[in-house]
Amino acid sequence: MFKLTSPAFENGQPIPKRHTREGENISPELAWSEPPPGTQSFALVLDDPDAPAPSFRHWVVYDIPAVRRHLPEGCSLSRTEENLPHAVNSFGNLHYDGPEPPAEHPAHTYRFRLFALGIPALNLGREPRAAEVVDIVRDNILSEAELTGTYKAGG
Repeated sequence: MFKLTSPAFENGQPIPKRHTREGENISPELAWSEPPPGTQSFALVLDDPDAPAPSFRHWVVYDIPAVRRHLPEGCSLSRTEENLPHAVNSFGNLHYDGPEPPAEHPAHTYRFRLFALGIPALNLGREPRAAEVVDIVRDNILSEAELTGTYKAGG
């Protein structure tokens, strides 16, 4: 079974502050197993379905080689780290931006979604927007693995 996990938090549990914009704002370590046959690459999307703006995306990484099974903590400290391309997120940045829900909101749910794709590369230009990546990903998904975490401001 295609599964996404993190040693930083269990599925459905709070995301540690160090992985939020209130903390160190570093991406958590992620690992996955058993992608489906025919997987040629992966794309990762972190979004907040509870955000006031629909499809608020905190992190988009694409063209992850099919042989990969892991992203180390902090792999998005610079957009050229490991030569993995990033899309412009909803904050307007080409890197990971962790949870930062409004203080008056209840805890938000954050979805780390890893897509196994049947194409080797998305063939995008420089600095694509997250929506561009998601549109191409939608048409090429073989399978999806999801890890959710929660975060409340001040957490």
